[in-house]
Amino acid sequence: SLLVNAAGQPRKEKVKLPSSLQWRKPNSIPNKKIEDPVAGKVNTSSLATTRQHLSDFYLIPPRVTLGVLKEGCTYVATVNLKNVGVNFSRFRVKQPPPHTGLKVMYTPGPVAAGLQVELEIEIFAMVIGGEDSGGLAEISHDIEILTETDTLLLPVRANILC
Repeated sequence: SLLVNAAGQPRKEKVKLPSSLQWRKPNSIPNKKIEDPVAGKVNTSSLATTRQHLSDFYLIPPRVTLGVLKEGCTYVATVNLKNVGVNFSRFRVKQPPPHTGLKVMYTPGPVAAGLQVELEIEIFAMVIGGEDSGGLAEISHDIEILTETDTLLLPVRANILC
């Protein structure tokens, strides 16, 4: 029960439900236009009453933390974008600005239901600006992945040793 804890006593604070139980994904912004007249549709009675979107993507892992990087070197991390919907879906990645040192490499095209594509996040560790930051500079950027139903945000964090 959400009203009592494991010992049977009333809870003092509210229980925070995971996003999967709240019918929303973390780090995502829903799009205004959800229905695409060109996209493939599945017309079965079992899917007519479902509350979930028929096209949905999940990021595995949901965030990229690269740790401490050496200035002047290039690093690559791989993230999988999985289509957990029942239709094929399309996506595109909004490339980060050049001053971040980030670049996303992927193969464009539709993703079939149940399949996934790899996104390679490449970072060139560089420090912009001449201020003394004590030997470490932090890079923090959210990469935008635009899907048919929402915009996924992939947080990328790193510290650059200068």
